[in-house]
Order: sequence, then structure tokens, then C-alpha cells
Amino acid sequence: MSPTPTSQRKLCVRHQRMADEGTNLKLQQSLDALPVQEREAVNAIWSGFSSSSHPRRDLILQGLLTMCCFSQLSLLTEQLGQLIRIDPLGVLPREVSLKVLAYLDATSLCRAAQVSKQWKALADDDVLWRGICEQHIGQKCLKCGWGLPILERKRTMRFTSSPPSGLASTSQPSSPRPKRPLDLEELDSVRPMKRIKAEFEAHVQSHLVSQSSTSSHPSSSQSRPTSDLLSPYLDFPDMEPVTRPWKHVYSERLTVERNWRRGRCSVRTLRGHTDGIMCLQFSETLQHPSFPILITGSYDRTARVWNIETGLEVRCLRGHTRAVRALQFDEAKLITGSMDHTIRVWNWRSGECIRTLEGHTEGVVCLNFDSNVLASGSVDTTVKVWNFRTGEAFTLRGHNDWVNSVRLWDTGERASPQVGESMTCGSSGEPRICPGKLLFSASDDGTIRLWDLAQRTCMRQFTGHVAQVQCLKLLEVDDERCDEDSSRQEYRADIAQVTEVGDAANPSDVCTVITHDGGDPFPIIRASSEGMEDIQSLDRVAREVLAGSSRKRAKRPVLISGSLDNTIKVWDIDSPKAKQTLFGHIEGVWAVASDKLRLISGSHDRTIKVWNREEGRCTATLVGHRGAVTCLGLGEDKIISGSDDGDIRIWSFAGDNRLS
Repeated sequence: MSPTPTSQRKLCVRHQRMADEGTNLKLQQSLDALPVQEREAVNAIWSGFSSSSHPRRDLILQGLLTMCCFSQLSLLTEQLGQLIRIDPLGVLPREVSLKVLAYLDATSLCRAAQVSKQWKALADDDVLWRGICEQHIGQKCLKCGWGLPILERKRTMRFTSSPPSGLASTSQPSSPRPKRPLDLEELDSVRPMKRIKAEFEAHVQSHLVSQSSTSSHPSSSQSRPTSDLLSPYLDFPDMEPVTRPWKHVYSERLTVERNWRRGRCSVRTLRGHTDGIMCLQFSETLQHPSFPILITGSYDRTARVWNIETGLEVRCLRGHTRAVRALQFDEAKLITGSMDHTIRVWNWRSGECIRTLEGHTEGVVCLNFDSNVLASGSVDTTVKVWNFRTGEAFTLRGHNDWVNSVRLWDTGERASPQVGESMTCGSSGEPRICPGKLLFSASDDGTIRLWDLAQRTCMRQFTGHVAQVQCLKLLEVDDERCDEDSSRQEYRADIAQVTEVGDAANPSDVCTVITHDGGDPFPIIRASSEGMEDIQSLDRVAREVLAGSSRKRAKRPVLISGSLDNTIKVWDIDSPKAKQTLFGHIEGVWAVASDKLRLISGSHDRTIKVWNREEGRCTATLVGHRGAVTCLGLGEDKIISGSDDGDIRIWSFAGDNRLS
């Protein structure tokens, strides 16, 4: 064979890869097996065809096809089935291949990764999986309907010699019943992210100080600026930098979400109270202590502080003379309400009672506070509002039976008074209650009321329950009335821009400094379950995902209520009628809790139900308590429940079963 030299003609895609396939070698071996005369004849035919132009080749092939019998045509059919196949991702540039794969979902990408090593390298690219994480984590995907938990609380580094104390995680501390609600401001988890970064900085600095004390020559790393110390590639001998691909981040959260949907969990029981538990709240975002905290209140007249990780009781707060029916805490204080008619403010870290508030004439069964206002509901049928800034209090009257739950709602409106109106101010000159501050209250009279605290008037009454309303939960969700098609187009445009910019900057490391919508890049920490991700400069879209805030969709408030009529109702704030009613419990509902992905309820029938809120479908029923489930706390990978049986149960849906 004497084909035209490669340097003299441009090879097509197929001929460029033929050398790797060994096709020419097989033909040469078959040719060598022929007699010399036949070998020369075949070689002449091949050489003539190779030197012909494309039109002449077409003519020769058409003539050969007319000469072929069915056996030769069958051979051609068999051979062409393999020859005309081409690997598009092997031919296209990497940037174009990633663009094509960006249209696949997670399942299709995993299947593509099984085709070949080259496909796996492309299908596992961080740009693709970051886009999928942005589409699912912390929000419901518009395409598949799945949403994944954020799981932001994770350890920053794995220290082989001395592991650091655990950092706090974002869970949405809540206590349904007349207990502690989730403030809408807590949905923004930027502050915990900043704290993770600060604690990691401090740990690295302390490590350097300890190194300098044991060495006479300071190491070169001691002179690095703080920004360099935060690099995930620090080469300390006792540190293992843990940088995980976005695919692993997605996989971990998918495992947790599947556990939620299938009702798979591990359960642990905490015992210490001597009577029924009526209220609880837990938090995994506290700056100190480093472990997650749970506080419970009981009919045994105590409030107890627990370490969720170890299950040990940290402190027991005594002072109330009757049952503790409501509580809420933050970084600085714990506020409890009791059937002894009082509200107590505690330093829960030391166990000291700082102040006692008296005003109700009967037992306090619910409370809720934010940075400025404390609201409490009582057996005396009234709601009292206590202003932290002015020290004043006033009473809202309208219910004619026990007030079982109160929830503050700050609409964010700060409108100035109209002409002829005056804003009541306290002695300090500050307004007593900011305009736009509203309050929901639920009562044994079967109604829910919405109050304007600035005007001290009832704005709206929600009726629909046919028995006592025991619990309320206020939630902000994506407005389903918005055009979903426009949201999809906006999302696809964002992903395309991130993909192109990332590839152009550095195809091997897509998490580089990029700018989105004209915004400046900024450094953040990507937290995961096993360690801290690369500290990169990410765009605004990535920050929204990691900080737990969803893409800028229109939001609307939703009110969820539970009643002793065995139902849960979902209310549109703008309408006094229930938008949806959930049936499933066979006895009264004492507690509800919810986040963006799911709704849970606890009942007198001793069960906890997990619901798909939008579909109104029960996805799992948890059984184990020996008494009525009176209070609930919902996190991203766990449920904490309290019961009349005096037990606290932690239902963990984490993929690694950390509580087992």
C-alpha cells in the first residue's frame, strides 16, 4: 500500500482515530496472507481509490455496489453499522461538550459517566454539578419537583491529630405549639457562613502560634497574610485538606432527601423530664457552645438544656412553680412562659434567671419574640405585647378562649404616617412598634386573628377549623402564580453564562474568580458534610445556593395551622379562607413545623406525619411515642419531638446515620 502521505492531505475525523483502533494493522495482516500477484492487484485498487477525488470515489462505490451480491451487501451492512458510529464528545472541543451536557439532569449525567473514561471526566465536571446543585439545593426544582437540603453546618478541616470542635449548622430551629417559631430573617444563613470562616481563621492562627513556640525558626507560612491562610491547600503536616467535588455534595444531599421521602431514619431517645414535655427548640447555628443545643420545657416545672450530639443534659433551669408551656431562645437569652402566670428571662448558659415579667392573670401558654418585640398568649384569652426598646407593654383583646399560639410577622413595610395620622412614640422618642409589624394568634375559640401591632387592631380573622386551633407556623414560599417558563429561561441563561466564563478562565478549575450580572466577585466558604470546600471567588448565584437563599423568585407568606379537629390547614394570608386542608391524623393535631421542602405534624394519636405540602400528601408516618406528640422541631436532616410520655426523640435522616 502506498497511500498519499499524511502531511500532504488533511485527514477526516474517522481517519485520525483509525491508528488507535488497529484497523490498518488488521488489513495489512490479511493482505500479507495473499499470494504476491493478488496482493499487488488489491494494493493497486486501494491506491487508485485513495488517489481519487471525492466525486470519483462516489462513482466507484456506486459501481461496486451494482456488482455486489447479497452476501457482500450483508457484509457491508454489518460493517457500516459500526463504522458510521462516532463519539461526539470525543470529537467536540471540551467547552462545547460541557455545553451539551449542561442540558442533562443528574440521572442522565451519571449514566453518561458510565460510557467511557473520557465521558466520565466530562460528566463529572464541577461546572455541571454546581449548576445542578444551584437548581436543587435549598429550593424546589422547577423541572423535576425535587428539592435538596442545604446541610451547611459541616467541619472545615479534618485534623488528624486533634479534631476541632464541630461548627454550627443551619437548621431551622422551630417549636410548633405555643412555642418558638422560625423568624423569617433566620432563613438567611450568611452570618453562620461568616462565622465558619472566622473560626477556621482563628484555628489556623492558633496552629501557627503553637508551631512558632516549638521551633526557633519561624516557618514561611507564619508570614502569610490571612487570605493565604484560608487556602484549602495548606501544607501543614497534621491537616488533611478536604476539597470535594460538587457531585459528591449533590450525592450526599440526595441521600438525605431520599431518606426523607422513604421514611428511613435512625431514632434516639433522650430521657430526663419526669412529666410530659410541652415545648422545645433546637439550634445548630450558635457561635458558642460549639455543639448543637436543644432546650425543652415540661410539666415537671423545669426547662432543660441538652447537647444534641451526645444526648446528655447540660443544665436544668428551675424557678417556675407550675408547668413550662412555652419557650424560645437565641444566642443571648431564653424566655419561658409558665402556667404560674409569669414569663421568665434566663441566661441559659449559666442557668440564672435575669428577669420575671408579670402581667397575665392566668397561665402563659405561648410566646414568640424577635429583636424588638415579645408577644405572649394566655389562658386569660388575651395577647400581651412587650416592647424591648421602650419597656412598655399593651394588651390585645378579641379572642374569647385560651390563646394557644402567637407568631410575629415583620412585613418590612416602613411607610411614614399619612397626613393627619400620628405615630405613637415611647418616652425615648422611638416608635413603640414599627409599622409593618403584624401578629398572628390562634385560640381555643377556633379562630386565627391577624393583628396590626402599630395600630393595635385586628386586621383579619381566619375561620375554618371546627375545634380548638393549637399551633401556627408562618412560612415564606415561592409564588406558584409566577410564570415558571420565564424562571426556567432565566435559570438557563445564568447557567450558560457561568459555564462559559468558568471554562474560559480555567477549564481545569471552573471555580475561579468570576463576575455575574456586573457584580463584583467575593470570597466565600463552600461548606459540606465532611469538610470545607475550596475557598473560591464565586458569583452571586453560587452564594445564594450556599447561603441557603433561593434564586430571586417572587415570595409569598403562607400560614399553616393545626387543630384538634384532626386537620392541618394552609392559609393564603390575603384571603380569610383556607387554601388547602390536610387529612390523615385520627386525633387532634398539637404541633406543626415546616420549611421550604416539607411539612411535619404531631398529633394526639401518638404519630408524626411528614407531608408534601404542595400536594397535600403524607409521605411518611413515624411511630414510637407512647403519648401524644405535643411539640416538634424540624431541621434539614432531623426531627426532634416531645411527648406527653416525657421522652424526647431525635429522628435522624442523615445518610451516615450519625445518631445511630
